[in-house]
Amino acid sequence: MTIQFQVKQTSWEESKRELIRIRTVVFINEQLVPPELEWDGYDQNCWQVIARTTDGESIGTGRMLYDGHIGRMAVLPQYRKTGVGSALLSELINIARLQGINEVFLHAQIRAVVFYQKAGFVITSDEFMDAGIPHVAMRLILAKTV
Repeated sequence: MTIQFQVKQTSWEESKRELIRIRTVVFINEQLVPPELEWDGYDQNCWQVIARTTDGESIGTGRMLYDGHIGRMAVLPQYRKTGVGSALLSELINIARLQGINEVFLHAQIRAVVFYQKAGFVITSDEFMDAGIPHVAMRLILAKTV
């Protein structure tokens, strides 16, 4: 499936309803993450990105904390494997570079490890459980630290 979409930076305040809807569908409904784990209180203190189709439908999101921790990457099921996730990740990495962050990191679900490896991330931990889902820590060096 080929779709036309755009990824842009947003804020929690600006896009809260859309971000909540996407993450509820993906994490709470599909992956059975308990709501109290999903809504961790960090969303207002993050860079947020959102993907929308050309007709304005919100289809994916991700966030990055100010320390370079990328998370809450979510694409609605019908839009997966169309480049939306890669575009969201690229936008978060671009934001990190613009902010002078030298390294980004994340906790990848095991099923998503190859996706992140294609973007240059490397595994930095043994497997661990988070919200009942197996994960590994991964990182990507963006620039040499001086």
